[in-house]
Amino acid sequence: MRALKKARQHIERDPSSPSAMLLAQLVLALEGQGSFEVKALYALDFADFDLALQLLSEWRLDRHFSAKFRLMDLAVASAELQGGAKR
Repeated sequence: MRALKKARQHIERDPSSPSAMLLAQLVLALEGQGSFEVKALYALDFADFDLALQLLSEWRLDRHFSAKFRLMDLAVASAELQGGAKR
């Protein structure tokens, strides 16, 4: 399974989990909608850290447009939920 799909499923499973929020932030930063501190990846457990690295690799290849756009939409929705929870 591709990292884009794994990340999407991870975020969908529990969008409020710290790892899902971090992956969503990474996606938004990769799409140019914010910054991301690489050292934040060290807060992830090994499996999620590996997923983030795979995501970076696949994103760079930029071959999976439809999966990337679905994941981007989910990351934006997740960010909006986070913003609403902070208010």
